[in-house]
Amino acid sequence: MSHPTTTTPTTSYTTLDSPLGELLLVGEESPTAPGGTALTSLSMPHQRGAATVQPHWRRDPRPFTEAVRQLHAYFAGELTRFDLAYRTSGTEFQERVWQALEAVPYGTTTTYGRLAEALGVRRAEVRALGAAIGANPLLILRPCHRVIGADGTMRGYAAGVERKTALLTHEGALQPTLV
Repeated sequence: MSHPTTTTPTTSYTTLDSPLGELLLVGEESPTAPGGTALTSLSMPHQRGAATVQPHWRRDPRPFTEAVRQLHAYFAGELTRFDLAYRTSGTEFQERVWQALEAVPYGTTTTYGRLAEALGVRRAEVRALGAAIGANPLLILRPCHRVIGADGTMRGYAAGVERKTALLTHEGALQPTLV
């Protein structure tokens, strides 16, 4: 009796220099994604929970041409909304939270409380909401940096509060500070 073989999708990666440091883009083959690869991770150096290059991954910038183009346009101030194929594998709750992040418009912020209210998350579950935001595997693309404390403070960001502040300043949600 023969058993069907399942093939593991090929994981590719590339890096991109950005104003925030080197970004690591990771994707898996996907027949439904334009270009044949769906992004699974976008991370920054020293990011908590960031993807790390694995020995079986293939370094190949070709599947990421459109993502790189859009990220360059974003950092140049020419793009305010990403249109890329991605696939994440969070829990049902995490996926709901991550999708809600996409509704926070460029150049604006929301609070953890407002996001919880929009998702119907009870006050007792706000920590779980914060944990889901912190586990977002697609920094910048799913804009978790746009979620701030109710008092306007910059609460945690997996890639560091300095980068969160830089992203919000870039988007015009914060005024640059004179030093």
